[in-house]
Amino acid sequence: MSDVAEHWIEDAGDSDAAQLDVPPHATRDRRFEIFCSFEVANPAGDDQAHHGLRVLVNGAQEWTRRVATHAGSDSLDVRLRKTVPVGEPLRLTARTEVQGVRRVSLKITADEELDG
Repeated sequence: MSDVAEHWIEDAGDSDAAQLDVPPHATRDRRFEIFCSFEVANPAGDDQAHHGLRVLVNGAQEWTRRVATHAGSDSLDVRLRKTVPVGEPLRLTARTEVQGVRRVSLKITADEELDG
């Protein structure tokens, strides 16, 4: 029997944070490609506006960025790869910050990469 690649997603909408919990696998290590996407709107074109995204993997900060927000819409995206040992869960947390802009969407996906 061949393994089927796992696909996990958390769509937090316009919330300020998202959390995705992938339960442990009992018999094998897994490797995931993780994608976090945060979109904002700056309809007034406020040149002092900014937005930020912080990503934690199992409680430890893995990536963070804060940037000036362009007029109209803007985003921050990050891709990470993580190996998860047999019997261990994977907890992904994305936290956002905004000034002068509106949150539009926040998503986390984790796609398992199978060999062969």
